[in-house]
Amino acid sequence: MTSTGFRRTVVAIGVCSSLALAAACGSGDDGSASGKTRITVNCEPPRSAQVDRAFFEEDVAAFEKRNPDIDVVAHDAFPCQDPKTFDAKLAGGQMEDVFYTYFTDARHVVDVRQAADITPYLGELKNYRSLQKQLRDIYTFDGKVYGVPRTGYSMGLIYNRALFRKAGLDPDRPPATWDEVRADAKKIAALGDGTVGYADYSAQNQGGWHFTAELYSRGGDVVDADGKATVDSPEGRAVLRSLHDMRWTDDSMGSRQLLVINDAQQLMGAGRLGMYLAAPDNIPILVKEKGGDYKDLALAPMPGGRGTLIGGDGYMFSKHDTPAQIRAGLKWLDAMFLTPGKGFLGDYARAKKHDAPVGLPEPRLFTGAADAVDQRAKKADANVPVENYRAFLDGNTRLRMRIEPPHAQQIYSVLDAAVSAVLTKKDADIDQLLHEASDKIDSILARS
Repeated sequence: MTSTGFRRTVVAIGVCSSLALAAACGSGDDGSASGKTRITVNCEPPRSAQVDRAFFEEDVAAFEKRNPDIDVVAHDAFPCQDPKTFDAKLAGGQMEDVFYTYFTDARHVVDVRQAADITPYLGELKNYRSLQKQLRDIYTFDGKVYGVPRTGYSMGLIYNRALFRKAGLDPDRPPATWDEVRADAKKIAALGDGTVGYADYSAQNQGGWHFTAELYSRGGDVVDADGKATVDSPEGRAVLRSLHDMRWTDDSMGSRQLLVINDAQQLMGAGRLGMYLAAPDNIPILVKEKGGDYKDLALAPMPGGRGTLIGGDGYMFSKHDTPAQIRAGLKWLDAMFLTPGKGFLGDYARAKKHDAPVGLPEPRLFTGAADAVDQRAKKADANVPVENYRAFLDGNTRLRMRIEPPHAQQIYSVLDAAVSAVLTKKDADIDQLLHEASDKIDSILARS
């Protein structure tokens, strides 16, 4: 699954809108005859996103002024990576010179031999070694680097501080284990008046997505290194047992089930839900669209302490790129996205001026001195209660970051059935559900 948005208010935007335009996307011609190195890039905000479009154009113009030997040609459309055209553009060698990818597609691009090895040119990125290693590794295969991470999100536990206080819980001490989640959910549900202690998704593949996140948090896995299903495990049983017991023994999850993300957001925004799993970008949605209040909303790291499901995006380079284009593209990425406290995503003062939320708990892209610079800049212009997210930011540094499994949507559909069963059938057979899910996942993997 994908998160609901990128850092600040940016959404996934921008590829050539059709294959008819593909010839303009990535020709491999560096334009050296004109005395400039020309690069095509994608994920420019569309004109309908007026503020973000203006920011992007402003930053490209500033980059070209500082680098008069580079010509940046940006392409926009929605979304940044259109699944309807992505593989066709890859197969046809028609990607932009510098093109956007989700984390989950990096290996595929490398496997079909459409990505340039940028390892020899990484010196153009001043802060590459300051990027989180776990994010860098997503674009590293067999010791070679094929891309650069731009943003990331990770799952955490959103909770309602007001309900915690009302239930006699300390809002500054969110639950750190699944046993503590269960205990706190029971106390919150006991407030009555339709209050739900803990909510979880169980439909439209979202139940399988959350099962995966909860499995990672306990140290389990969905698929092992040999390409075999591993959901039928002690960790998998613990996930389903916990959900079953909160639903049927504690009655802390409410009677309405088969929820999806909007249902949980509606409950949280209305002040009737204690906790649910989500990425940080849910928070402004809860405030701006669902009636919530920033002061009441907090975020903790994934309970369990073992791992967290992450997603995000980055840029890769066409195999047709010249060395000059790779160097130019890396310089552009450095200026646009990878300079702490500056650029399209890091100019927090500019974002605040335009009433975009600053200080939301995105997972830290940088480490060390670069992270310190970024955090100081963010804190200086924060317009949301950053202390409400401190536990998440600090706790995330101790968790193993895990991307989604291969063939994620097909697998999530299988796991949806297991999650929905334990939440709608009191006598659900957990062992049987996991055994059947494991067999189905193995069949999906065998066909790949």
